[in-house]
Amino acid sequence: MKVPSWRGSRSSKPRAPQRKFQMFNRPLAHWHPGIRTVINWAVTFGSVLFCVLMLPTRFLGMELLGIGPNWLLIWVVAWSVKRSVWEGIFAGIVLGLLQDAMTSPHPTHAITLGFVGLLTALLQKQRFIQEDFISIALIVFVMAIVAETIFGLQLSLIGGREVEDIWAYYQRGALASAILSSLWAPVVYYALNLWWQKCKL
Repeated sequence: MKVPSWRGSRSSKPRAPQRKFQMFNRPLAHWHPGIRTVINWAVTFGSVLFCVLMLPTRFLGMELLGIGPNWLLIWVVAWSVKRSVWEGIFAGIVLGLLQDAMTSPHPTHAITLGFVGLLTALLQKQRFIQEDFISIALIVFVMAIVAETIFGLQLSLIGGREVEDIWAYYQRGALASAILSSLWAPVVYYALNLWWQKCKL
């Protein structure tokens, strides 16, 4: 006698779920070059936007004498360490113009950050520095002093204020900016450098 079978009683093996987004399970070096380039530029622009938004932000422990870290200067140093002189200058000018758009174009930050990109790239090309956290912090400290000095010179040339007052303020401001920027520089440098190394740029 044949036992009737129901459709629902058949034992069937569960199908293995299809693997979606298999590309993201592979190492970054195995991604398609075009996709890797697009994602790299998105991460780079996102990091710039993050630094721009952090400029007016003051969290606990991120302020000294009313001055916060110079996030854009940190980014320019991290970018220029492994790149050519012209790439460092270009990045500094672009980020300086972004900072001018948030503050004031007179005096401009494009000159100061462009000069920072130039000096950082020259230091690396001459092999005067090593690519470690201490060296990056030291570079950022020196570049912050240089940037604030150039900015103070621009204010003195524009006029409208007493030169003594300008330099009395910028002596304190340059030191505070240099200290805070050098403390936060290894954090930004480590994240960006790790990503750029994975992208093999």
